[in-house]
Amino acid sequence: MRNRRFWADTFYLMILASTLGAILILGIFVAPVIFTNTTLSHFDNGIIMADIFDRFGYWLYVTLFVTVIYEGYEFKKFKRDNIMMTFSLTSIFSILMFNAVYTPKILQIQSFGKEATKSDEFTNIHIASELDFKILAFALLVMFIRRYYLITHPKN
Repeated sequence: MRNRRFWADTFYLMILASTLGAILILGIFVAPVIFTNTTLSHFDNGIIMADIFDRFGYWLYVTLFVTVIYEGYEFKKFKRDNIMMTFSLTSIFSILMFNAVYTPKILQIQSFGKEATKSDEFTNIHIASELDFKILAFALLVMFIRRYYLITHPKN
């Protein structure tokens, strides 16, 4: 049983770390490279980036599912931690907002053409999605550090 626990903990930490890493790669490297590309128009670059984020949404759903299962199990076993509860719920909410609200709305507005992406609504949705992504990154970082601490310093 101890061996299974080790692998579950390791898998969960890997999911958190890889999702955080992907968010950082997308935000720090991918987006700036795409949006400084002068070959295509800014609108076309936005279409490419939106498609990347749309596909990344599938991985975010995997992260959400694993988080719900792992943290739900911890909660059920009375291994409750307020920090983990707070940031797990924050990450779940952020993932759902990003995948179910912001990305579909951005894709919908982009489908109306270049002029629609110059609207205040698009600007506000885009800014909100960026903020949501940053909140998600912070929540995942805190979750990783806290869960690693709880794993390596068990209360007996």
